[in-house]
Amino acid sequence: MHGYRNHMEQGRRGDVKAQQAEAVRVLLVEDSPIVADRVRESIREIPGVQVVDTLDRESSAVDTLARGGIDVVILDLHLNRGTGFGVLRALPRLETPRPIVIIFTSYDLPEYRRQAMALGADHFLDKAQDFERIPQLLLTIRETRHGRPPPTLQ
Repeated sequence: MHGYRNHMEQGRRGDVKAQQAEAVRVLLVEDSPIVADRVRESIREIPGVQVVDTLDRESSAVDTLARGGIDVVILDLHLNRGTGFGVLRALPRLETPRPIVIIFTSYDLPEYRRQAMALGADHFLDKAQDFERIPQLLLTIRETRHGRPPPTLQ
């Protein structure tokens, strides 16, 4: 009986590790602790999506991205040191798979949107109007990554 139970426990641990390995790994780059907390809280509710770190500086974001293992970056444009534009400019130089980039900013200006998209951003969201879109967007990314049709949040 112990052998069976140990085998089942190892199987469950393996399932958790497999789920973590399959999870969409999100890097949150945001200088406002309040906004960062709200974003992390909204992501915590999404199965198969995991915030791996929260950073507030361009250089630390680029260093983290250079190590790889990030699937999605939620990126503010104005940071404590540096900008989201600087992070976008660094992406082509990195030798790791390019993550999906979601710009999440309070500065929804047409010129910022054009520049971010020209630098390779995949999505551009306004903090004041689009906060609730983040969970659905991450669900869509997760499901597309696994070849399944995107679900809808209830």
